Amino acid sequence: MVESPLIQRLAIIGVGLIGGSLSLALKQAGAVGEVIGCGRGKPNLEKALELGIIDRYSREPNEAVKDADLIFLATPVKALGSVTAELLPNVKPGAVITDGGSVKGEVVKMIEPLLPEGIHFVPGHPIAGTEKSGAEAAFTTLYQGKRCILTPTSKTDPQALALVEQMWRIAGSDVVTMSLEKHDKILAAISHLPHMVAYSLVNAVGSYDHYEENILEYSAGGFRDFTRIASSDPVMWRDIAETNREALLEMMAQFETFFGELKADIAEGSGDKLFEFFLRSKQLRDAIL
Repeated sequence: MVESPLIQRLAIIGVGLIGGSLSLALKQAGAVGEVIGCGRGKPNLEKALELGIIDRYSREPNEAVKDADLIFLATPVKALGSVTAELLPNVKPGAVITDGGSVKGEVVKMIEPLLPEGIHFVPGHPIAGTEKSGAEAAFTTLYQGKRCILTPTSKTDPQALALVEQMWRIAGSDVVTMSLEKHDKILAAISHLPHMVAYSLVNAVGSYDHYEENILEYSAGGFRDFTRIASSDPVMWRDIAETNREALLEMMAQFETFFGELKADIAEGSGDKLFEFFLRSKQLRDAIL
């Protein structure tokens, strides 16, 4: 527990899994005084209020951020620029804005040019989540033992960066900093590509029409575990695919190379090559556990 709130008033724009879980973690640690939620859907905000995720809410971003010390943006990536422009007139001098977007280069391009003197932006990305969404999906320990990447730029205020770092550490995250480009390339590999593969696999199997019934009905644990992330929010992943296009296409080409190698090995019927391919994969996978 911290002795006094790190953040007196926190505004969360987008009270779902990510924003809601941050609020719960900070509340449990006594690190926040008041949390104001903002979002489009009134039922979701009412549920967040009922669950104690927020203390009050407004459906207008410029109203929700009034007198907030820190503003956390947890909307789909492509909405971050327009939401920031909408709320900025009511942001008090000295306030800090940060985000949880999975793409950083395009987000910084959208937000930094909008900022007046004295209002600080710290680009961030907590690497945590589930396929669930909405306030009911939030839980206190989402960030425990997970990484949060911050991508400060030459314009990032050091004190604002320190505040956001401390906030994520209190929430349970291991905080690291890196460049915008490195972040977007890494996330294209470890997060964005797997989602593209999962979505493609479900579409491929679901569209297979050799038999009358939908063969997805026969899916067991392996298929369901592998494709769990294909249940994620389509709006969020549409935005990520569009805003991290170059890095994602690079990784998709890398995947196509290895998938092509595997396809050739199967076509050749080479047991030795197949064994080596699977062994390399197993060793790489085992090494991260």
